[in-house]
Amino acid sequence: MGIGAMDSCGRCMKVSLIAINIIIFISGGVALGVGTWVWVSRSFSSTLMSNNMFIASVGVVLVSGAAMMLLSVLGCCGAAKEVKCMLLTYYILMFIIFVVALVGGILQFVFREKVHSTLDREMFAAIPYYGVKHEYTRAWDDTQTFLQCCGVRSHNDWNDNVPDSCCKEVYPGKRLDCKSSPNPTTMYTDGCLEKTVSFLRENAVSVGVTAIVTTIIMLLALIFSCALFVKIE
Repeated sequence: MGIGAMDSCGRCMKVSLIAINIIIFISGGVALGVGTWVWVSRSFSSTLMSNNMFIASVGVVLVSGAAMMLLSVLGCCGAAKEVKCMLLTYYILMFIIFVVALVGGILQFVFREKVHSTLDREMFAAIPYYGVKHEYTRAWDDTQTFLQCCGVRSHNDWNDNVPDSCCKEVYPGKRLDCKSSPNPTTMYTDGCLEKTVSFLRENAVSVGVTAIVTTIIMLLALIFSCALFVKIE
């Protein structure tokens, strides 16, 4: 049935589905951008977390964002041309991405509640590997430099092996001497645990909210695509 033969309700569904898919394309881009930013920024502390829930859920949101952008094009074409086969394919694939994105968003909020207890244990377990394994040394140095902190709860966690990254930076590549005279003016005195937890929780909320909002928009797309499919003869 062509657009001229479709009733006003069908035409409204068609226009609405095209509009929603434009929004989905933009939302997918936002999800992809937020996911990429969090993926890059979390890298400094990822080695200190043996729990991969956060990293995996960010990856889920990244893949979902990219898939949404591609599917929105299919949805627009299916609605504009009124092709039932395209709409059915769009509905099935969008439903899969809907479930995946929803799970990714929920995992972010689950991680947000559990991060403190797991990270505390994992950060203490990572201290002995400083200076022994490159990935742990780099992770600690990046974490302490980025968050301006030292140790897990304080610089005392390092005993007599305080890293240079605990010393305050005057400018990139130049630090104060905090080993011979450790005090608040020369070294970071705050522990990294609370700062890392706060940082990761903020990121988890950003990714989680983005995922949940996009799933709500996808739900509308599923409803309109199903309704338009029925209207087309």
